[in-house]
Amino acid sequence: MMRRTSVFLFGAAAGAIIAVGATQPRLLLQPTQAMAAASDTYRQLNLFGDVFERVRADYVEKPDDGKLVEAAINGMLSSLDPHSTYMDAKDFRDMQVQTRGQFGGLGIEVTMEDGLVKVVAPIDDTPAAKAGVQAGDLIAKLDGEEVKGMTLNQAVDKMRGAVSTPIKLTIIRKGADKPLELTLTRDIINIKSVRARVESDDIGYIRITSFSEQTGEGLKKAIADLTKQIGEDKLKGFIIDLRNNPGGLLDQAIDVSDAFLDRGEIVSTRGRNPEETERRNARPGDLATNKPVIVLVNGGSASASEIVAGALQDHKRATILGSLSFGKGSVQTVIPVSGNAAIKLTTARYYTPSGRSIQAKGIQPDIELVQDVPQDVKEKAEAAGVETTRGEASLKGHLKNGEDEQTGSPAYVPPDPKDDTQLKLAVDLMHGVQKNAAYPADPKAAVPN
Repeated sequence: MMRRTSVFLFGAAAGAIIAVGATQPRLLLQPTQAMAAASDTYRQLNLFGDVFERVRADYVEKPDDGKLVEAAINGMLSSLDPHSTYMDAKDFRDMQVQTRGQFGGLGIEVTMEDGLVKVVAPIDDTPAAKAGVQAGDLIAKLDGEEVKGMTLNQAVDKMRGAVSTPIKLTIIRKGADKPLELTLTRDIINIKSVRARVESDDIGYIRITSFSEQTGEGLKKAIADLTKQIGEDKLKGFIIDLRNNPGGLLDQAIDVSDAFLDRGEIVSTRGRNPEETERRNARPGDLATNKPVIVLVNGGSASASEIVAGALQDHKRATILGSLSFGKGSVQTVIPVSGNAAIKLTTARYYTPSGRSIQAKGIQPDIELVQDVPQDVKEKAEAAGVETTRGEASLKGHLKNGEDEQTGSPAYVPPDPKDDTQLKLAVDLMHGVQKNAAYPADPKAAVPN
């Protein structure tokens, strides 16, 4: 099963890069200073213990001890920055599903409508598609249990499960006289983070929705398939759409960047101590064989998306087109802790090949074009309390990065490509209908350090 709305690690405001392993803190203080600091820390822990006991003993209703401790941990981590969080066992499992890009389920994208689960689309070659589930279907019951009263999360959890196990769906379909009863058998579902199509007969369009374990291989396959479909001689170039891509795995962002680069640094990560600096470099081989590349970004492009855009921009391998990206320039390490839980802790900042930190600043496009947001979309967003302009700099408690922080840009992509002015401009540039000094990018003008 796969949700239409992202509620896991990949939300732009909560988007994170998973770095493998955790570094141990180093004691840099003199022995006497260290002892004094430790003593003060123990006093603070004693204070926490005193407050905890008073709450347990005197609160008007008997509290749940586990929830009190979990709330304290959440408070400690959230006081650091917006991206450091605690994940209980369920949240940790959910995050692993998303980053792995594979799970046991039915293969449908869903949303909630009037208290029922609405099918947005069945995924090709999955149990749902094979059983005849259609876009627009309303799921009223799951194994005979009414969906009304469930949250979307609860319904999704019920539809997921062990491979080869059955589940009965009661479906209300427009035009059908009575509800349909379908029994589906769960199977392994691969979350498709890369989607590709031929644009205007001679351009390869590749949309990357997130960076999961499947992304690098998915991109390679998309490049090969599009090149074969269009033909090497006819192919004008590739449009890589990273709009509203909230990020994901660091190694996959590196693989995607490496697909278009022959050499040079892709990204560096710098932790608290100078010796923790790591640099990741490209390997020989440009899978796009030097064809022109345009990368589309907007206010919803965050984290791993910005690593890709920054690397290709600094190396002048691609022209970045769109509006200012989100500006999440920090790395989170997922560290398992007791109880099958984990903490997601900010452990480093990342820098583009030229040494830029995009934290709270974002990637500034080579060609700036802000997509207009329709008035009805603005009104719906305002009614729901959602901002149409997004950016790291607007998040409370974000890591500061000097005086010239930027507040992001709209994260709107029209559902109909005919209204997509950013995509239209990219196509026009590749066809030579419009000209701009930034396209095609000139690798001789690269500025990496």
